[in-house]
Amino acid sequence: MTQSSSHQDLAQLKKCLALAQDVEKHQEAKQLFEQLYEKLAEENPQAASLLDTIWQELIAARRSETFWHKISDFEKDMADQMFQNLTQSRQNYLRLMQEM
Repeated sequence: MTQSSSHQDLAQLKKCLALAQDVEKHQEAKQLFEQLYEKLAEENPQAASLLDTIWQELIAARRSETFWHKISDFEKDMADQMFQNLTQSRQNYLRLMQEM
């Protein structure tokens, strides 16, 4: 592996990592990573295998992060709605008590 090739591979890996930040771009990241993986597998199969394992864990972590973020947003929305309903119920109760 030449120095120039090494820098290109590193740049490609950085691009893969940047794309992996966004779950919607995982397919594009996967394609780019597969190109890098195939090249590395020819030169150093053990390093390629290790890199692939790390890559799979990264993708799984990103997807998990997105899932739990959505769950958290949903819970927040539910809590906000429950608070609004409680406030409305209290106001309705106070109006009812004033009318009596």
